[in-house]
Amino acid sequence: MTLSTTSPSKDSQNPNAVDATNQGLLSRIRLPALHARITSANEAANWIQNGMTVGMSGFTRSGDAKMVPLALAERALHDPFQITLMTGASMGGDVDKLLTESHVIARRMPFQSDPVLRAAINRGEVMFIDQHLSETVEHLRAGQIAPIDVAIIEAIAITESGAIIPSTSVGNSASFAILAEKVIVEINLSQPLALEGMHDIFIPGKRPHRDPIPVMSAHDRVGTTAIQIDPAKIVAIVITDKLDSASTVTPPDAETDAIAGHLIAFFEQEVAAGRLSNALLPLQAGIGSVANAVLAGFKDSPFRHLTMYSEVLQDSTFDLFDAGILDFASGSSITLSSKKHDEVFNHIERYKDKLILRPQEVSNHPEVIRRLGIIGINTALEVDIYGNVNSTHTGGTHMMNGIGGSGDFARNAYLSIFTTKSVAKGGKISSIVPMVSHVDHTEHDVDIIVTEVGLADLRGLAPRERAPCIIQNCVAEPYRSMLFEYIKEAQTRGGQTPHVLEKAFAWHTRYRETGSMLKSTE
Repeated sequence: MTLSTTSPSKDSQNPNAVDATNQGLLSRIRLPALHARITSANEAANWIQNGMTVGMSGFTRSGDAKMVPLALAERALHDPFQITLMTGASMGGDVDKLLTESHVIARRMPFQSDPVLRAAINRGEVMFIDQHLSETVEHLRAGQIAPIDVAIIEAIAITESGAIIPSTSVGNSASFAILAEKVIVEINLSQPLALEGMHDIFIPGKRPHRDPIPVMSAHDRVGTTAIQIDPAKIVAIVITDKLDSASTVTPPDAETDAIAGHLIAFFEQEVAAGRLSNALLPLQAGIGSVANAVLAGFKDSPFRHLTMYSEVLQDSTFDLFDAGILDFASGSSITLSSKKHDEVFNHIERYKDKLILRPQEVSNHPEVIRRLGIIGINTALEVDIYGNVNSTHTGGTHMMNGIGGSGDFARNAYLSIFTTKSVAKGGKISSIVPMVSHVDHTEHDVDIIVTEVGLADLRGLAPRERAPCIIQNCVAEPYRSMLFEYIKEAQTRGGQTPHVLEKAFAWHTRYRETGSMLKSTE
């Protein structure tokens, strides 16, 4: 096979190429014509120039590009340039941090979780487009946003036909590689070749004459095991052995155990009422310590033969496999703690027939979520007395991470559940407030609210019924009394959704001014 492309510099042809045979890479780069494309991260980074739109692999700290982004950050220190950066979700290895500090990122989408980047976003230095995770490549495919100039994709191997086999995440990698003008592949030798065959790459057709996505159950395979592209688009291959960044989940505590207990009891009631079986329905759980702890609570539950149709497969997923409670899990990435990473990837064959990794536009697709009847469990920053949820902003103005996939699932799930601890900052902040300072999920998309105090089932309730249900079941004193006082005054003013508008954000204002939502007399 003859491959040709235009090189960014005269030095990036063969002088930096690595002998694939000497490096033992024949099992990783199976198309011999691509061996000449092996080069350094610095040389590969030369393909990226000022003003470009770059798509990088990576979904919640796994399967992310690791070498070329660092080369970009280093280059920008003496050769300033900026790019629009698209990913699947958050990056690991301080990539977002270093690219922000080097002023490489002008625009970023659709999700991030780095404190340095977050601060730059909130200063207005980086334009952050917070998108539902199912939508980014839909916009790309339709030409609604700028096209991808260069895609940087981590892989475990390239096939004999030039197809890219992803590593521990798929995310948006497949569509980035397909839609990009040029592709840089990072072959990660630390990622086991045993991952091959675990991926299911299905790309929806263009609208309006798109066929339905034929996923009828969590374990259905409907695509290919690798990303099929023209190998002529692969302009550089970089070899790395860097591990994925470990997840930062903390162990369950008394509050998260209580949240899990309330949810298990609720599911038991649903089974008793005949609305669910002991296998429930496919589970989805957001990322983070609370979600991970809630899933871990299923180990001591009566439920068996569970399945997952989710985004991120965390430690708890594999704990449930090992406990014989979970039969199958479909996701878009595997993100684990350091300890669990070694346990899982040293024995990945044990789980291989129980896992599928899909593009996030499939794992998060509203059609599939609605069809399968997903039970969506996501985390809220704050909830108001009518069930509106804020997942993204503190104080109504400052971005935390982004909406991620919670909106994809909340709007379309069989059960839309949001969990949160009832207070934060040592009790100075109530997570249940009169009115959320920013709305990500309206009351129309929220069925269940759970805190360590209890669970509020909002199904079939009007706003005037929702408020006392949430306050009584999910709020601890003294905030419970404060909310009952608020709703009593609000109801004297009437309305379908009663509020005292001049006091609706008083709690947020008080926290900003005094450091606590509590009244000074409390």
